[in-house]
Amino acid sequence: MKRVVVTGLGCITPIGNTVAAFRESLYAGRTGIAVFDPNMPGAIPLEKPMRFTTTAKVKGFNPTLNPDQRLTSGVIVCADSSAQFGIVSARHAAAESGLLACYDPAQIAIVTGCACGGRAADEDANRNLYLHNARVPPTAILRTMASSGSSFIAIEMGISGSVLNISTACASGTHAIGLAFQMVRAGIAPAAITGGYEAALTFGFLRAWDSMRVVSPTSCRPFAADRDGMTLGEGAAMLVLEPLEDAQRRGARIYAEVVGFGMSADAHHITQPRAEGAALAMRRALDDAVHAGIPAPAGRVGYINAHGTGTPTNDAVEAAAIHQSLGEFAPHIPVGATKSLTGHSIGASGAIEALATVLALDACSLPPTAGVGQIDPALSLDVIIGESRPLAPDKDLALSNSLAFGGLNAVLAFRRFAT
Repeated sequence: MKRVVVTGLGCITPIGNTVAAFRESLYAGRTGIAVFDPNMPGAIPLEKPMRFTTTAKVKGFNPTLNPDQRLTSGVIVCADSSAQFGIVSARHAAAESGLLACYDPAQIAIVTGCACGGRAADEDANRNLYLHNARVPPTAILRTMASSGSSFIAIEMGISGSVLNISTACASGTHAIGLAFQMVRAGIAPAAITGGYEAALTFGFLRAWDSMRVVSPTSCRPFAADRDGMTLGEGAAMLVLEPLEDAQRRGARIYAEVVGFGMSADAHHITQPRAEGAALAMRRALDDAVHAGIPAPAGRVGYINAHGTGTPTNDAVEAAAIHQSLGEFAPHIPVGATKSLTGHSIGASGAIEALATVLALDACSLPPTAGVGQIDPALSLDVIIGESRPLAPDKDLALSNSLAFGGLNAVLAFRRFAT
């Protein structure tokens, strides 16, 4: 099996539309969570207002005016914002890695995660149809396809290898990266562009989540004693994966090594998670690292980027899973939650968190969890708050967790790359 490394990064997020801007906000604890406009497109007067007032929206994205985000008019018409975020993120990652000049585009893989597809296009078309009997534009089909982003990436870059999109709710981006990792490791694809994209902050989407009563009235505070729910977000992140030997031969910039991937299903309940399922995915990621030649990986984990939604139940279940899978090491492993800054971008969340994990390993510095005053003592976790921490010299592994509705769990294991 080949060793697989990350050689290119790209993102469009609520805390930055370049990797440099994302990194700066990540370590500064600069949140992208803010009060949303109640007069958003499609909004109607409500007898009772929604229980929450904040989301984490992407800011400053303009594919017409911004040179580094520019898309053709045809793509803008046919691609929803989610796909547009994915296209630009993939473009940035591919440009940084230089993979198109080094690999046959007929063999490169594109594996993306998007759970919701073009919600804005879907709501617009249905609202106009049912309220005004208006014609539904033919582009509505293209804009609502969850896989349109992966297709447009392939079209723009001329890639005709394996191209697919995965929809597994909040684990979509992590499943996508894990599958791409397995493909490159096994030699099925010589390299891959992989990650996730999502832009579902529409009136109907927010109302649906309001009905579930799991969104914080203020802001997501993962693992806090006073946590009271999640915050919804949007965005995209993309990684380029390729074999270590090839990356070294061409002198590519290497951010981190992917050493393991684990997935599982709770087989329990569509919305209520079980610690046993998440723990199984974490153990499988660590077992995969053993197969990659890393002995006793549990003792080498120096960082966990948690799913960390900030809901009372999910954080408690994830904490229990960390203890079940890592045993005596669990209370001493630094834990962070990127959603405290970026919100929960559903299908893109795992990819954005993988990006944060890779950057943390590359810098040997662990970013803090924002907005948390007192950590819930019942969880027995070492949650990073206040300021960043150095990665312990003897700890070179990190886990990135995604625990989705439906009990679908996916965990990536990364290793710090040292030349």
